[in-house]
Amino acid sequence: MLDTVKYLIGSAGPSGFGSKSTAEAVTATCPDLHQITAIITGATSGIGAETARVLAKRGARLVLPARSLKAAEEIKARILAESPRSEIMVLPLDLSSLSSVRSFVSRFLSLHLPLHLLVNNAGKFSHEHAITEDGIEMTFATNYLGHFLLTKLLLNKMAETAAETGIEGRIVNVSSSIHGWFSGDWVQYLDMLTRKKIPYDATRAYALSKLANVLHTMELSVRLKEMGANVTANCVHPGIVRTRLTRDREGFVTDLAFFLARKLLKTIPQAAATTCYVATHHRLQGVSGKYFADCNEASPSSSAINSQEAKRLWLMSELLVSSPLALRLDNSIASVRLCQDDDSLETASWRMSS
Repeated sequence: MLDTVKYLIGSAGPSGFGSKSTAEAVTATCPDLHQITAIITGATSGIGAETARVLAKRGARLVLPARSLKAAEEIKARILAESPRSEIMVLPLDLSSLSSVRSFVSRFLSLHLPLHLLVNNAGKFSHEHAITEDGIEMTFATNYLGHFLLTKLLLNKMAETAAETGIEGRIVNVSSSIHGWFSGDWVQYLDMLTRKKIPYDATRAYALSKLANVLHTMELSVRLKEMGANVTANCVHPGIVRTRLTRDREGFVTDLAFFLARKLLKTIPQAAATTCYVATHHRLQGVSGKYFADCNEASPSSSAINSQEAKRLWLMSELLVSSPLALRLDNSIASVRLCQDDDSLETASWRMSS
């Protein structure tokens, strides 16, 4: 009850910020970002667009990957109208396609730019069951697996940039408190969902993808430490906000639900605050593997802090992005099911990196 009251009044937490803080407010005292190059996915609308606007206002060079180049160019024009000196590049990227992710990374690396900040913000809520060209369920592929591959392919660049510039690299994964709505065996669920062996539940599929975002963050932070990279990885819950993600399902029931919950809703500037705080604030220097909500460290679900499940997810993800389409899901699921203890997971991980 007390937490709800604090949320509604926007009471500040230990960071000095709370649920009513905006992206501009949390970055007001951050260092000048003119030395920072940032990639922000999902920046054509909503939270991503606001994140891009504020980081550009603080001086960051932006790379905006987008499936719709027209939408990205429109956002770029809007940002430049407010911040004329901003340097913004638009590149094509469809996160549901592994080949598109690889093409984007190849294009970006060919620019020979540094990379200090990666914000994995893009999200999709698929109302109907769909399978990608790679044979993966659409929501899982777009919200998680595409970002997994994107991050994997950019890790060396981020580590090199941090070493050369002395500026800490940061990876911010945008998750959701909805990750706690998923329970059960995610490997079996993803397998059955992909094969249409169970009825499609859009909310549960979305919850699984958001749980994967948190697990990815936890394991990524461990691996970054093992690499000795001056790069951190954290994830955030932006809060409840009505963006294009929810407006895609407009109707009486949806409208009624948002009307009843209107006191809990954040504005888009408020929803982008936690992402911008974690991406830029000096207070989080060296902080990695954490989950944030309302600009303060928070506790994710018990499923999201299971280190063995995080390793299993990493192993399956490695297999999913590297196997031929015909063998991808079968081999990945079978391999992960064999890895039920830490020893077998370590062996499998070593083989993947050899």
